[in-house]
Amino acid sequence: MAKKMGFWSVLSIVFGSQIGSGIFVLPSSLAPYGFLGILGWCLAGLGAIMLAMVFAELCTRFPQTGGPHKYVQIVFGRMFGFYVGWAYWLVSWVSSTVLVVLSVSYLSPIMGTISPILTFILEMSLLAAVCVLNCKSVELSGRVELVLTLMKFIPFIVVPAVIAGNFDASNIALAPEHASTSILELITAVTVLCFWGFIGVECATTPAGAVKNPEKTIPNAIIAGTCGVAVVYLINSVSIMGVIPEAQLAVCNAPFVDAIEIVLGKNISILLSIIASIVCIGTLNAWTLTSAQISLGLAQDGLLPKIFAKKNSSGSPYASVIISCVGMLPIILLTKSDNFSSQINCIIDFSVKAFLMIYMICCLVFLKEVIRERMVGKAIIGIIAAAFCLLMIVESTLSSLLIAAAFFISGVFMLPFVKKEHEK
Repeated sequence: MAKKMGFWSVLSIVFGSQIGSGIFVLPSSLAPYGFLGILGWCLAGLGAIMLAMVFAELCTRFPQTGGPHKYVQIVFGRMFGFYVGWAYWLVSWVSSTVLVVLSVSYLSPIMGTISPILTFILEMSLLAAVCVLNCKSVELSGRVELVLTLMKFIPFIVVPAVIAGNFDASNIALAPEHASTSILELITAVTVLCFWGFIGVECATTPAGAVKNPEKTIPNAIIAGTCGVAVVYLINSVSIMGVIPEAQLAVCNAPFVDAIEIVLGKNISILLSIIASIVCIGTLNAWTLTSAQISLGLAQDGLLPKIFAKKNSSGSPYASVIISCVGMLPIILLTKSDNFSSQINCIIDFSVKAFLMIYMICCLVFLKEVIRERMVGKAIIGIIAAAFCLLMIVESTLSSLLIAAAFFISGVFMLPFVKKEHEK
């Protein structure tokens, strides 16, 4: 009998799926906004916690493998569930390619300058290792994720403690170029930036069928984990912004490294590089597990070919894992061109918008259920969460919205297979 994940393994997925590369780069992005950057973390964290409560309630009502698509299918029907599930599965592994690339690139201080071919080999080796791990068993992947989460939490506790003595509030200042911009515009902009760090708040709902007592374990882990993530982001970001002056931090490529070097001196970049790589690998593992569980849930509902539902003796949907990992290969190859940075940012941008669309639909599912049952308190939570998602979407560029919408529209090409499975 396949072993199932407990609370701590699920909690590690919540942490692992949300705490990724964003924590290393967002302090620089937020530096020009001064103390409004701190407010942005608070608002983004509040929005993420509202969404966590929405997904916790949905998982309590529908504790089944698949996550968002399952909730939409039950409340809005089969076809709506298919399009949401299809988009969610696609964006889950498309966005994961960024983590593969960054996991290797963060090790450049150790490896020095290496050829694109060797870089690609290292990326393929990492992807293969994560693929094999997730093919072994869901429970093993959950345990490894717990270890990786514990490892990457160490620096997020140590770094603020080490640099606390050098904190200077005068370093946190609004950049001159934003002085004439309205406060509302600035708050909206920083909240959008900060919410990037919370993408993945729903990940722990997808493997519900592989979790012990999912209707209690998953909601507790989602809410506790998201609150913990918000605290980690806020403390680390504020600490770094208080150590490095605004003008310097705004152009800094490695704020964690620079903050430590200011306090402890040089020769610390290698350690931070290893930590950054571990953070990305942990997030990659969490999303690989999530992606496989999404397609497994879709296949079990006849919304994808049955090959996605194949499991081994340990309960791992190995076919889904392999298909998702193979799908990353051509996208990783595309990042080998000269405009590497812009391509990575583009993938992140449209991925976030696609996730927000999925979150918005799930909020509507939640609202329909609680309003039908006249649960006023929970309805208020759903309205806040839905309004938050809508605000993030409205602030998007047209191009990123169109690409995000394409994830849903591309499901049209899978409809013949869906109908065939439904007939079976």
